[in-house]
Amino acid sequence: MSTLIALETARFGIPQWLWTIGFIIVKIAVVLGGVMLHVAYATYFERKVIGRMQNRLGPMVVGPYGLLQPIADGIKSFFKEDIIPTNADKPIFFMAPVLGLMAALSSLAVVPFFNGFVIANINIGLLFLFAMSSLAVYGVILGGWASNSKFSFLGSLRASAQVISYEVPLGLSLVGVMVMAGSLNITDIVNAQSRYPGGMYITAQWLGFFVFVVSAIAETNRSPFDLPEAEQELIAGFFTEYSGMRFALFFMAEYTGMIIMSSIAVLCFLGGWTIPPFVLKMLPFLGVVPGIVWFIMKLYMCIFFYYWIRSTLPRYRYDQLMAIGWKVLIPLSLANIVITAVLKILLHHTGTP
Repeated sequence: MSTLIALETARFGIPQWLWTIGFIIVKIAVVLGGVMLHVAYATYFERKVIGRMQNRLGPMVVGPYGLLQPIADGIKSFFKEDIIPTNADKPIFFMAPVLGLMAALSSLAVVPFFNGFVIANINIGLLFLFAMSSLAVYGVILGGWASNSKFSFLGSLRASAQVISYEVPLGLSLVGVMVMAGSLNITDIVNAQSRYPGGMYITAQWLGFFVFVVSAIAETNRSPFDLPEAEQELIAGFFTEYSGMRFALFFMAEYTGMIIMSSIAVLCFLGGWTIPPFVLKMLPFLGVVPGIVWFIMKLYMCIFFYYWIRSTLPRYRYDQLMAIGWKVLIPLSLANIVITAVLKILLHHTGTP
């Protein structure tokens, strides 16, 4: 890449730093465009999957098999009337959905989709993801508070308590992965898994994986932990007063968060874009399949699990939600850290990598 930039600089007389910035902008455009397309069709995928599980067809009218339904929904949201409550705190009301979506999109900067393709390959990638996921909830909290509605305000209060309760086990669940890989860099974690027997950390970190999955569902406000929305109790919760494109921004932020959490599960527990060695040994012709294809297949397997859970389990009570976070997930994640550290020390003393 550096040789190519040098040649182009010599040919066109453009400074190298401009080529570097241009290349980064192209990567940002590719990532944002790809993720937004996946966000749109994740909604279609969800409606189809849940429809089949409930013995119905899902979207079928707009386009062949309803394939153009996400585009129609986007156009409808864009032209829909934007209703603003009279007594709302208007600056915060306007800012909240944008804040939630921008925080979610910022997380994509450190997510590697295949080997060598990442916008910012920083050494604290996981910490950056935790920071952005914490900021995303501010959009929910501020949106509920600024609406000046009791239902919205109760939804934002639930969201604040929920994120505090589940940020802790979410972070602790990945400590075992950090200990095994010896790095916070996500690319290094994937490469470390490729050298591990089985090619995936889920075999050794199954307890951490369980804690992560449950915490990620709560962190993204997905059913059965969608207490900040809870339409049977709060009409629609924190976005009750939102309509039109502002409502769509909250929707996009939720699905972007779901894709990011699924990406973390793939990268930290399921080997990322790599193929498990035992699979490659049995089916060597799969080695020609690009890494991005493996990543997307694993990603949609995790996203399918979100839909499966939504159509299967009823919503938990709020006290049950809090109890699971503090009384179950945090002790399990701490136990996983202790077990992983002890085994790491023992294996180190015996000379096992």
